[in-house]
Amino acid sequence: MTSTLATTGTKYSDLRDKIIREVSKVVIGRESELNLLLICLLARGHALLEGVPGISKTLLAKAFTKCLDLKFKRVQFTPDMLPLDIIGGFIFNMKSREFEFREGPIFANILLADEINRAAPKVQSALLESMQELQVTVEGITTKLPAPFMVIATQNPLDFEGVYPLPESELDRFMMKIGFDYPGSKVESNILRRNLSDLDVDVVSAVVGPNDLQEIFALVDKVKVTDEILDYVVKLGESTRNDARIGLGASPRAMVQLLHSARSNAVLSGRDYVAPEDIKFVAPYVLSHRIRVDRAASLKGLVGTPDSVIKELLDVVKPPR
Repeated sequence: MTSTLATTGTKYSDLRDKIIREVSKVVIGRESELNLLLICLLARGHALLEGVPGISKTLLAKAFTKCLDLKFKRVQFTPDMLPLDIIGGFIFNMKSREFEFREGPIFANILLADEINRAAPKVQSALLESMQELQVTVEGITTKLPAPFMVIATQNPLDFEGVYPLPESELDRFMMKIGFDYPGSKVESNILRRNLSDLDVDVVSAVVGPNDLQEIFALVDKVKVTDEILDYVVKLGESTRNDARIGLGASPRAMVQLLHSARSNAVLSGRDYVAPEDIKFVAPYVLSHRIRVDRAASLKGLVGTPDSVIKELLDVVKPPR
């Protein structure tokens, strides 16, 4: 690695530490989840945060966006929402006597889709075009979204009342699914102590500007991927499709996003090439929500969770030396 890139990698590693310090002013004990959010952003992907209510999913997303000098909008998803509430639509202007397009909250750099699975499937599907093609089409007119564009969605587990499962086509749009567990006793004690006084996300300062993001986007695009790494990723994808325990394997789009997120992790690690450890680190978060375990195998107790299956496959598929 050249000394210039090594210095740049150190620069962005320091930037990650700055973001963690800022977010820690209001959110405690979520450093690993925050790191994954940053990897997803720098890989120009979307993130799905899943966990029970009250464990700081929304707060972390809001604090993370406060660190970025970008346009941010939040939408609280509810069962009575319409696609118009997200992407906007044509409204009749009484003064001009003409229909005018009024932009919805999706016209932002970062959209926080809070409790996305509380909205009906028709509303969820309104995000499909924007997440994949970075544009929206209303009544035959296509409008580009601001760049960069990222959706950070939160959802409650499916065994909660009043939620709708996200369709596979939408799950596949999310680069990463990041699970939120309950905090440990020490972290929870600090949370209680911190919340004895009022906390406001406004105490978080912006530490990443648009120029910083453009620099690192360009750097991620230059990260080298060898033929050996490509073969490794292909074999990993094939293993999800050939395993009898898996009813739905990872798509080619999933493997492309796996490579993008691995390149992002390489840059934050100060390297200009993807190493097997980059693939192994991001794979559970990129692939687990894209596979479906076989129902019959699950009923027979022959298979665990999608996350555990991916981790088993990572042990079986040998990386290049």
